[in-house]
Amino acid sequence: MAFTLQPWRVFLTALAGWINRHQQAAIDFLREENRVLLEQLGDRRIRLTDDQRRRLAVAGKAVGRKALLDLAGIVTPDTILAWHRKLVAAKWDQRSRRGPGRPGRPGVMKEIERLAVRFATENPSWGYRRIEGALANLGHHVARTTVANLLRRNGIDPAPERGSRTSWRTFLGAQWSTIAAIDFTTVEVWGRHGLVTMYVLFAIELRGRRVHFAGMTPGPDDAWIRQVGRNLTDPLDGFLTNKQFCLMDRDAKFTTAFRTLLTGAGIEPVRLPPRSPNLNAWIERFMRSIKSECLDRMIFFGEDSLRRAVREYLAHYHAERNHQGLSNAIIAPVPRPTRTTGRVRCRERLGGMLRYYHREAA
Repeated sequence: MAFTLQPWRVFLTALAGWINRHQQAAIDFLREENRVLLEQLGDRRIRLTDDQRRRLAVAGKAVGRKALLDLAGIVTPDTILAWHRKLVAAKWDQRSRRGPGRPGRPGVMKEIERLAVRFATENPSWGYRRIEGALANLGHHVARTTVANLLRRNGIDPAPERGSRTSWRTFLGAQWSTIAAIDFTTVEVWGRHGLVTMYVLFAIELRGRRVHFAGMTPGPDDAWIRQVGRNLTDPLDGFLTNKQFCLMDRDAKFTTAFRTLLTGAGIEPVRLPPRSPNLNAWIERFMRSIKSECLDRMIFFGEDSLRRAVREYLAHYHAERNHQGLSNAIIAPVPRPTRTTGRVRCRERLGGMLRYYHREAA
């Protein structure tokens, strides 16, 4: 029997073939467009939002892993399917949570825990009862055992053990106005016979951030550092006068004779642990500033040029530069009118490398 196709079947077959070719052309175009966009991005990573991940995960699950191997260009199929699994897990996690009426004792308020930890941290000698009373003053009535559990959860010891140790921050806060720090930096200077390494010594008082240029030399030997120590501790105009502590690292240039000289002047040299620049962060921050704003941007020919640059920078640092650590204030500002009108003047130092803007006096 001869096999004949009915006209409507022929039409449907042709229509299906046309639709398939049209869809394939659209897919090929989208693939090529995806490749072009990826070439534009290069090595940069695409950062997707949670909503975009959700949409890709839902669509990727319907396509299937094998088809995604041919289609996916932004992310791998495994990534898309992992997003999908997270969505499923999040869905069941929400359903498994018990409502507000679930049995059991409710947890302590986060505010009470935050205050208890704060009181214990800021007051090492306060015991559980004292903290309990301080919470009651603020309207939070909790038991002593609750306070003990909160502090234990946050790794805070009871008062006897906690009060017997003085943290570095507490020590600095109590002695703030009597602490100074000292440190070296090095600068390469061109001399007659080539580059010479100059050792530049600075001292800083922690409370007001005032900096003193203690001296510089190509050979910081014991005699030189002892003379620097005598200058710093001079009873009339020494920078370390009225200071009780001087922070320093374990650099061999801070010799035993130098430290003995400080001790004789009533200043205790505090030698920091090895490789701990964060414990001397104030002078380290100054070193970063003077290098990035001045020293690293200049070439020095002779010791005098370096000395002049350092002094110009310190004048700018004290009287013209705003300091974020001092609430954006100037250490030693020159009295000027606070008018908002008038001509703006610019003071330049080191050929315009350092600038300070102020209004012209009336």
